[in-house]
Amino acid sequence: MVSRVIPVEVFDLVIFGGTGDLARRKILPGLFRRFCAGQMPSGARIIGAARSDLDDAAYRDMIRDAIAEFGGEQACDDAHLSAFLEQLDYLKIDARGEEGWARLREIMSGEDRIEAYYFSVSPALFGEIAERLKKWGMADADARIVVEKPFGRNLETARDLNRTLATYFDEGQIYRIDHYLGKETVQNLMAVRFGNMLFEPLWNSQYIDHIQITVAETVGVGDRGEYYDKAGAMRDMVQNHLMQLLCLIAMEPPARFDPDAVRDEKLKVIRALDPVDPHHIVRGQYLARDGTHPSYRDAVGEPRSHTESFVALRARISNWRWAGTPFYLRTGKRMSARSSEITVVFKDTPHSIFGAEAGNHRNVLSIRLQPNEGITLGVTIKEPGPGGMRLIDVPLDMTFADALGEDGADQVDAYERLIMDVIRGNQTLFMRGDEVEAAWAWTDPIIEGWVTRNEVPKPYESGSDGPIDSGNMMRRDGREWRKVSP
Repeated sequence: MVSRVIPVEVFDLVIFGGTGDLARRKILPGLFRRFCAGQMPSGARIIGAARSDLDDAAYRDMIRDAIAEFGGEQACDDAHLSAFLEQLDYLKIDARGEEGWARLREIMSGEDRIEAYYFSVSPALFGEIAERLKKWGMADADARIVVEKPFGRNLETARDLNRTLATYFDEGQIYRIDHYLGKETVQNLMAVRFGNMLFEPLWNSQYIDHIQITVAETVGVGDRGEYYDKAGAMRDMVQNHLMQLLCLIAMEPPARFDPDAVRDEKLKVIRALDPVDPHHIVRGQYLARDGTHPSYRDAVGEPRSHTESFVALRARISNWRWAGTPFYLRTGKRMSARSSEITVVFKDTPHSIFGAEAGNHRNVLSIRLQPNEGITLGVTIKEPGPGGMRLIDVPLDMTFADALGEDGADQVDAYERLIMDVIRGNQTLFMRGDEVEAAWAWTDPIIEGWVTRNEVPKPYESGSDGPIDSGNMMRRDGREWRKVSP
């Protein structure tokens, strides 16, 4: 099954931080794949802007190497690659000074095309870049800016950042990117929920026992140690990625599928979240393993660090749909497998006609975000053969690569999809300012409680599924975590 690719309008995209890791690993290889797919028009221009002393040729060589390393199978297509690189230019610019801005204004003026500015830089520079775009006449009503997380460190800093950006750009021009929302399966959450009559009547506390959301990583903090030790898993993952997944799984059906209608419903979920009790949350910090991986504290160079690399918590949503149904969120580094999964566990049937010997069986809907993206629904059937009514659970499996063929699998990286949405002017998969602030308003008291109580994260073995206390928290509720599996 071949998907239909619709080209976007001609655009100019300026990437501030155009020589940085994100630009080289994700943004530019993603744009190259869109170019190869025929979605990026030949007249589009991409301008890398950074402090490095490069010319156009040196920059194109850098991006050629990046695409060879991170571009996937299409990296070997020399004809497409040469044509794509011709659309790249480079500009040396000082985000905090005046160098380069007059030249950028000259490049961006005079043609009727979409103008977008990607802030692939430290959040500390967001305000200064926005101010200079305004000063040099590039923050007009049609311009769009893309800002990466972390969007603030707490509610106060998020509000300050929102106010700063609002000084120069309208909310409709600001695209706060969370790459999780660009994943094919995440978007399929809405299709599964609101496109199938099968699920919506059951999507409530009357029929659902609980929901688990797990984002597990096998890697450690790597070269992000300095940043990560100031953030931790709560700020780095729960406040944004897991919160967005929670909103999509729990939101009410929007009146229509447009950006503000969808984001209005997500905001209602966040505002309905109850505060989390201390005994319903577990923090962890990974230990060294077999001399092959350093401990968290060794990795960040801080022997007394109290920053968490793992969080598990129980959340409750106080509204009519979800009253009484717990949501269990879990994320961590150096876990047993790389896996992102949402699991909807339905309640037992009200009465079993098969007797106690048939055992307990529940329907489980599993939505896998990575790897092997797809959706599985567990259904109870009779085990084949004679000997009585023996029940077993079998999956109805829709792994995208199997069900739709290779072209139907998620070959499109999240960044590719989201950048094309910026060019289209579609904000559905981007966070709104009030949504970000509401998420911090729920997260801040949790972090403040840890500081007040001087809590130390529980140690857990690298390659495990987190601290023992995480499993104990579930068992107190009479439940078990789903096994983390690739």
